[in-house]
Amino acid sequence: MMSWKTAYRSFYYANAEEPENIVLDPKETALLVIDIQNTYLEPKKDAEENLRWQPFFDRMNDTVIPNSAKLIEQCRANGTEVIFARIACLKTDGRDRSLSQKKPGFNYLLLPKDRPDSHVVAELEAKDDEITILKTTDSALTGTNLRIILHNMGIKNVMVAGIFTDQCVSSTVRSLADESFNVVVVENCCAAATSELHIRELEIINMIYCHVVQLDDVAGFMI
Repeated sequence: MMSWKTAYRSFYYANAEEPENIVLDPKETALLVIDIQNTYLEPKKDAEENLRWQPFFDRMNDTVIPNSAKLIEQCRANGTEVIFARIACLKTDGRDRSLSQKKPGFNYLLLPKDRPDSHVVAELEAKDDEITILKTTDSALTGTNLRIILHNMGIKNVMVAGIFTDQCVSSTVRSLADESFNVVVVENCCAAATSELHIRELEIINMIYCHVVQLDDVAGFMI
């Protein structure tokens, strides 16, 4: 099996040296779980469209949600902060949403914060005083106070799980990198609508904005 140090290389990094070992001190690390919400697991109304999305549903139920649950428990056990982000507007009519969530098409989202379909799936819901960020933007940093929260808690490293790899995950990873956080994306805790979109986006963001790893790698990074 290919190592995380050589996997998901784009043209830019095809011949680059292998990165140094990742070290994640729990006191300086947070896990950010992005947008794994009920709305994305609901069957489509049209049978043909539902069939088109079936591979995504399968990956979510068979891989992303179970693996994310394992990662969350691993972080809770070793004292790594667990933070959730979910798309949720504060106004029932969604007037507070960003333009990207008001445009017609797939990205149109009207998810009032108290409506059940906007909530994180039950298997992954926050416990005790774990933080949940509400956002009306793709990036979990843009338009929220997450940046300040991370800095106030002394966080330097952020592990990322969630959906969609090529949209909110990618936007958040890029924002985190621009803010000089060390970012680790856990590949088998993420999904895009298709495997092709998922893999392509990982190749784009890997090595420059983050390091893409597997769930099994994470335990070896923690001290």
